[in-house]
Amino acid sequence: MQYTGSFYRGQRVNGRLEGTGTYTLPTDTKYEGEMKDGMFHGKGTLYFPSGSKYEGTWDKGICVEGKYTFSDGLEYKDNKWHYCDGYDRRFYTEICNGLKPAGISQLTNLDPPRNIPPGCYDCGDGFYNPNTRVVVDYRHRFLRNADDDEHEWIVKTCRKGWDECVGFKPKK
Repeated sequence: MQYTGSFYRGQRVNGRLEGTGTYTLPTDTKYEGEMKDGMFHGKGTLYFPSGSKYEGTWDKGICVEGKYTFSDGLEYKDNKWHYCDGYDRRFYTEICNGLKPAGISQLTNLDPPRNIPPGCYDCGDGFYNPNTRVVVDYRHRFLRNADDDEHEWIVKTCRKGWDECVGFKPKK
């Protein structure tokens, strides 16, 4: 795998990154840890621009074990996962700090929530424009083009950047 970015506190051996250091990818994701032969190798942590992180043990660029922690401090568990299930829809910060009074509801796990550009959706890792089908990160840099499945999921489930009257619609 060819990396482009900056590497600090490590060294280059035969043009490849070696040792322990900090490596920043072009997406502003930062890796701090061990590298060997130009690949993540040993203990290391990926820090994502959203504030979340993945701590893991790597073997020749492949993560063999690790844990993901969301930006609010919630650790992901692949079994016995009770967060945001069908029985308890509170955000992690609401579980830790309690619910807000009526009328001051928490819309997202961020408080206050991000301002979504008009006509766009907040899809969790950036903003989605349904007209162009482009997802940009929260700094408005290109992330990806959405396929039909992702487009349908975003439009159906994500927060919108505009107000819309919803509720009961009588049959005509």
